Amino acid sequence: MPSNSVFLLHNKKPNLSQNSHQMDNLPHDVLFQILSRLPISSLIQFHSVCRSWRFLAQYTQHFDHKHDNFRCLIFHSDFPIRNHLYFVDFPSLTQHKFSVKRIFTPFAATMPEYDVVGSCNGFLCLSDSLYNEKLFIYNPFTRDYLELPKSKEFPNPDVVYGIGFHPQTKHLKILKIVYSKGFRRIQRRFHHSEVQVFTLGSSNWRSIGRIFHHLAQGQSPAAINGRLHWVSLPRRHYLGRTIVSFDVASEEFIDIPKPDYGSLSRCNFQLMILNDCLSAVVYCSYGKMEIWVMEQYGVKDSWVKSFNIGSYMPKGLKQEGTEMCFKVSKIVVKGRIVRVVCVLKSGEILLEYRNRALVVFNPSSGKFKDVSFEGMPNWFQTIVHFGSLNRIDALLE
Repeated sequence: MPSNSVFLLHNKKPNLSQNSHQMDNLPHDVLFQILSRLPISSLIQFHSVCRSWRFLAQYTQHFDHKHDNFRCLIFHSDFPIRNHLYFVDFPSLTQHKFSVKRIFTPFAATMPEYDVVGSCNGFLCLSDSLYNEKLFIYNPFTRDYLELPKSKEFPNPDVVYGIGFHPQTKHLKILKIVYSKGFRRIQRRFHHSEVQVFTLGSSNWRSIGRIFHHLAQGQSPAAINGRLHWVSLPRRHYLGRTIVSFDVASEEFIDIPKPDYGSLSRCNFQLMILNDCLSAVVYCSYGKMEIWVMEQYGVKDSWVKSFNIGSYMPKGLKQEGTEMCFKVSKIVVKGRIVRVVCVLKSGEILLEYRNRALVVFNPSSGKFKDVSFEGMPNWFQTIVHFGSLNRIDALLE
């Protein structure tokens, strides 16, 4: 097994080098078409054969890095065994015979408990869930990782993280919003907040001021148009929620308009990117949901209610053992009854129920279909991740 393999497999990898001579005789445009159809887990094996194949794999991934085949699901599980990462390729969602694979985390000894706080440009951002002391950037498909320097510390802080990449500046930045001791959770007031930014390639964190919205911990920001987006918590005299964006290039916070009518104006909702548009999943009663899409970014009147999702309970969802897990698992405590994960290439919507089950919803028929894979953890948080061959060294130049 090549030394840079990230997966703990029971079966040996095929000896791709036996076919390298025949493959080298193929025209590069034919090879490119072949490679662009491979899932990221196969592309990393191709990348490991020889120098010429490595270059071709990197070119393929760089040229079409948002190809659906490079998209995968990562499962973060912290129960019953703490903090393991697993993944399954996206094409496998229609072929349940595939099994999930374990991802090796080389820094587990120094940070045994962590939260996955974001995914960007092929990298995961993982924070220390015990002490808020350590922060790592990690490419799970190359095992390339970097521990970031410590930032200014505050007593008993509430911390919100974000990771973003700006396509024009080519800068990968990590955002850390700290609400210090004195914050009154009931009244939504805080005595002090500080916004810190770390640009990959620099040596220190920078303080860029304060934020006057309070953002909830545990929500991963929705990234689009070089901006990160969160939903604010309601204030004492204003129960509505604000969509807050952070421009990765200018490092400014900007409010995004939302309609004054409909459920989006008054309910709890989650932000995500659907079909390259900023979208809001509104959680209604009895497990029902609405999905609103901002068809023109930044235009208030372009919000449209695009989907209605009814209530459903997956067949395999069992309640026994839930109380014990709630006492142990931080993921389950912070989770929802149901959460929209993403929209598939087929137009179906992938849902996660109670951090225990995956379900595909067909908006055309209104039908639900349970999805499971061999080796899935019993409790998990699902992260949509675009795998890449990017190395941290390239971003430090």
